[in-house]
Amino acid sequence: MKRKGSCHCGAVRFEAEFADERLVPSRCNCSICAMKGAAMVYLPVGAVTVTKGEDALSCYRFNTMAAKHHFCSNCGIHVFHQARSDPDKFAINSSTLEGVRPYEDFPEMPVFDGQRHSDDNDGVRRQAGILRFEATPGKVWPDGVI
Repeated sequence: MKRKGSCHCGAVRFEAEFADERLVPSRCNCSICAMKGAAMVYLPVGAVTVTKGEDALSCYRFNTMAAKHHFCSNCGIHVFHQARSDPDKFAINSSTLEGVRPYEDFPEMPVFDGQRHSDDNDGVRRQAGILRFEATPGKVWPDGVI
């Protein structure tokens, strides 16, 4: 199944070819993933094609310099990255995919332990926990601002 995606401003657009309709997201607790807070879905690198704005993509690397985090240089949205543990795949920010609503679509997802990276831990990949979202329809904060 082919899905289209883009950053917030639309400068970067891409298509991703998924094996089936169901998306299986995960999160990570490493320093960058914890800060960006995105629900990621994984695909082989060859299944993702940037259709517009490749020149607008910037790449951020840190620590071991192995992972490549790609984001729009205009709006700053993290679009996808090649993980250190699996550089043959892109981890796509599911929020950038058309029709995906991460909170509603993924009310529960695993969080992997990137703080104790498998490459530094005899190849063992551990789950750190589960992230849950529970909607509270009609909830109004005491000051009326949400």
